[in-house]
Amino acid sequence: MTGDEGNSDATKASGSSRRALMLGAAGVAAIVSVRPALAQTAGSVLNCQIPVPGPHGTGMNIDAAGKLVPPDTPGSFVATGQKFTGEEVKRALSGRTLPGTSYEQSQAYVNYIRRLQAGQSGFTCFASLQMPR
Repeated sequence: MTGDEGNSDATKASGSSRRALMLGAAGVAAIVSVRPALAQTAGSVLNCQIPVPGPHGTGMNIDAAGKLVPPDTPGSFVATGQKFTGEEVKRALSGRTLPGTSYEQSQAYVNYIRRLQAGQSGFTCFASLQMPR
């Protein structure tokens, strides 16, 4: 065995150690960069907006069950297109009222929000509120 062969083994060993350290460092960087992204996502979910009603319900009222109804429907609430933040909706889902609404009106609006479907304005925001963290 010549001296070159011994150096080759040492070089291979240090190269694999170096590679392992680099992979470890990359893993730490990934963890560090993902955590702020998740925090930013959580913040944006609370700041997203849900219009009540969305553009599809312009000129309609909302009944107690959260359905869009004609404006002259007894017991329905005027839907002004007011936008509520994800944070406001999250609080309302846990029993508080939406800002600027009575208890009954807030319940009707929350029922409307619960009935949102894919493609309707505010659906993505509401769906994001439902995601476990």
